[in-house]
Amino acid sequence: MNIEQLIEKYLEDISKLKRYSALTVKSYSADLESFYFFCKEAGKTNVEEISERFVRSYLAKLNEDKLERTSISRKLSSLRGIFKFSFQHDYIKVNPVLSLSNPKTKRKLPDITTADSILEIYKEIEIYSKEPELHKAIFEILYGCAIRVSELCKLNLSDLDLERKSLTVVGKGNKMRVVPVGKKSVEILKEYLAKREGAVFSEPLFMTAKKGRIYPRMVQRIVTKYLSKVTDIKKRSPHILRHSAATHMLDNGADLRAVKEILGHENLSTTQIYTHVSIERLKATYKKAHPKS
Repeated sequence: MNIEQLIEKYLEDISKLKRYSALTVKSYSADLESFYFFCKEAGKTNVEEISERFVRSYLAKLNEDKLERTSISRKLSSLRGIFKFSFQHDYIKVNPVLSLSNPKTKRKLPDITTADSILEIYKEIEIYSKEPELHKAIFEILYGCAIRVSELCKLNLSDLDLERKSLTVVGKGNKMRVVPVGKKSVEILKEYLAKREGAVFSEPLFMTAKKGRIYPRMVQRIVTKYLSKVTDIKKRSPHILRHSAATHMLDNGADLRAVKEILGHENLSTTQIYTHVSIERLKATYKKAHPKS
């Protein structure tokens, strides 16, 4: 099969069938376009012509171009996806990336904010927000349930069960999970829902002033605005709340596997990064406070 046609088929598959987010599809598209141009320059137009040796030469070229190892790993991940798809659909007999491993990288610890900063945000919302109930509820779900901003924007009223204190979340790859909702979160959500009298279960949980579904950029603006008032960390994205929630849970003795399920991670190794954050925080506290440090 022609590589250009294959890329189109694969992007359609992850977009329409697997329901990857638009941002993820865009990222895969850019990575595969880079590989396509490399193939075109080498005169390889058919996917059956691609060997492990050829893929290694592509990765070597990326390294020569001084691309960061994390970026090379991401591009290799995109190739794994498309070649797995090719093998499953009998477009190729052998998967050329099956034995290739990611370049070793030093994993960067995620930025987080403190639990006290989160509490300060609610005070700031009371002062500056024209829609305090909505903004508090958004923060409460992002931090209290540790979900992604894309997951937040897809929530409907029917996904929230205040009696059982649970939230049904549709995550990456259209995978569904149920996460707990804490007592304090329930109180804040009830205050917000009191403003939604007459709303039906099929409606979005969070709506704009014009009665449309909230969207990631809107949430980004809200979160950045209030995080800027309470913390000096460089990154102030909604994902900081998810990172912070996971770290705070582990700081307080949560089981790693339970945190994995709440976050919706496929692999435990992805969740383990937060144990490193907690250890680093303990080291910092020790150095700052212990007389023998």
